[in-house]
Amino acid sequence: MTTKKIIAPFYERLSLVLIGILSLGFLIIQGKEMLDPLIFGFLFAILLLPVSGFLEQKLRMPRSASSFVSILLLIGFISGILYLVGSQISKLMDDWPMLQKQLAQSVNNISDWIQGTFHYNLAKQKTYVANTEKKIISSGTEVISTTFGAISSLLLFYVFIMIFTFFLLFYRKLLFGFILQAFGKDNEHIVHDIVENIQGILRQYILGLLLEMVIVATVACTAFWMIGIKYAVLLGIIVGLFNIIPYLGIFSALFLSVLITFATGPITNAVEVGISVIAIHLVDANVLLPAVVGSKVRLNALITFLGIILGEMMWGLSGMFLSIPMMAIFKIIFDRVESTKAWGYLLGGDYEFKKSAEKKMKTE
Repeated sequence: MTTKKIIAPFYERLSLVLIGILSLGFLIIQGKEMLDPLIFGFLFAILLLPVSGFLEQKLRMPRSASSFVSILLLIGFISGILYLVGSQISKLMDDWPMLQKQLAQSVNNISDWIQGTFHYNLAKQKTYVANTEKKIISSGTEVISTTFGAISSLLLFYVFIMIFTFFLLFYRKLLFGFILQAFGKDNEHIVHDIVENIQGILRQYILGLLLEMVIVATVACTAFWMIGIKYAVLLGIIVGLFNIIPYLGIFSALFLSVLITFATGPITNAVEVGISVIAIHLVDANVLLPAVVGSKVRLNALITFLGIILGEMMWGLSGMFLSIPMMAIFKIIFDRVESTKAWGYLLGGDYEFKKSAEKKMKTE
């Protein structure tokens, strides 16, 4: 006697999927304080895995020492970038009185232009600016305390990231063995395939992102130097760093670059800097990003943009950084599990369609 397989109606399955997604989203939001540094530690551990393996195999270091040395190398690299940015910011702070004077003069010139063009009373403009200035000064203490609190929280966040990175490197074989046992021997080859692809793609993605950042920063510094602005190196580094934030980073880099240039030089330089940042972003988005980063993570633009927005809604800035790597991990898993291949196709879209079409043409 054969048993008939009972398939639930579509609306029932859809309801269960939606409930599962909402429950998962709620748990992710509630667990931000722990999951956020843990996922960053996971990405850093994948990036440092070849370094740790080299130290263990070639230099015969124990795993604890190799993991610790790998993290020290990472800290040294990050400290070098922070020192470079900090040295440029210190130069900007040395000229702060001059910048305030020049910015005030520029604001007065704009006020005169507004009065002459739109016939808006100059006295009203000055009253509005004075009231705004009083509000800023009155809230100065609160801003300073908030800033110190944010810096201390950020430093603690980085400490937790490094701790998680160390433990993930140290216990990597234990964690991998657990995953193999959890999914059983029948799925061992699939688990190996997923883990190897996740490591390879995420490592290539992170390195490609760093390479893109260096290229964009170098091109921006060169362009700003040719324009003749005072803080060309600082603004070029800002453009390169903010370029890591997908889609939205360009607006922050554009605002800061134009504002600092406007405060340190003529308005024509500010316009030229704005045009340069937009031109660099267009070249980066259409040429550099697909060649250096886009080939590593096969995600379509619509899903990527939606993921960035959801990441920002749930975890803020760190969610924007982590959205693309996390979607890449899900895509790798979806592509290798039969029941979720449709979701993997949705995340990739045209890439998979073109790939299958090319294979079909070759066979024919």
